[in-house]
Amino acid sequence: MNETNVSNVILERLADVLSGLTPEARKAATYVLENPRDVGVSTVREIAKAARVKPNTVVRMARQVGFEGYDDFREPFRDAIRQGAADFPDRARWLQSIRKSGGLGGLYADMVQGCLRNIEDSFANISEDSLKEAAETIWAAQRVFVLGVGVMNANARNFTYLASTGMTDFHAIPQLGSTAIDDLARADGQDVLIAMTCRPYRTEVIEAVRIARDQGVSIIGISDSPASPIVRVAQHSFVVAADTPQFFPSSVSTIALLETLLSFVIALASDEIVERVESFHRRRHQLGLYQGVQE
Repeated sequence: MNETNVSNVILERLADVLSGLTPEARKAATYVLENPRDVGVSTVREIAKAARVKPNTVVRMARQVGFEGYDDFREPFRDAIRQGAADFPDRARWLQSIRKSGGLGGLYADMVQGCLRNIEDSFANISEDSLKEAAETIWAAQRVFVLGVGVMNANARNFTYLASTGMTDFHAIPQLGSTAIDDLARADGQDVLIAMTCRPYRTEVIEAVRIARDQGVSIIGISDSPASPIVRVAQHSFVVAADTPQFFPSSVSTIALLETLLSFVIALASDEIVERVESFHRRRHQLGLYQGVQE
């Protein structure tokens, strides 16, 4: 097992015991879950200061997941590269400085490497069984609501568009001129909400997930940390890597996950979905929406 996978196992263990920790230890654990790349390059005092706890609290947290102390806990993270820690404006200025120095070749390499690493890290921790269970929940639902705001709204609409070629009652929310909470007003236990948000977590998404849960809606949460508020309350949760040299979180892994999840839904669905997709595209051909190859 490579070092990245070992550190991911530790993070999973930490997420599992999170609710049972003392309030102070929970603060330390949450900081680690939110900033795993900091662990390999930080002392126990630095982590404690960042988490606003005492150093012995960090040590107790490490022991809670089976390590003798912080040094043992840190070892699997030691070679991780700290990435994505700067604020958005600082990272935007950094990009500008690269452009002015003629260093776009390095940026290009970093972007490609980041995209590949994000996909590898994400799918290394997503099992076939978890995708199958989420896909079964989607196929059995009466309605599927797909929630994302900001850049995640585009991801939600893309997923909904693809799904709607073969399935009905898929809704990207918030709809134009509405709010996610209003769009979920009549959702109930027969429905599913797929919710997405990455750090910094959007308040309206967290609140919509909370209300949907109260209404009995099944939640599929997609985020970039096991400590994410929507991941912790979801029946089906997926943690994606969103690191990037850019100033915004990467959507590459989220899109790849959504496409894979949709492929599982189609694979599990009844034969009628194939007929629907064929009918959808046949109609487009008949209406001239596709341009044929010119001779």
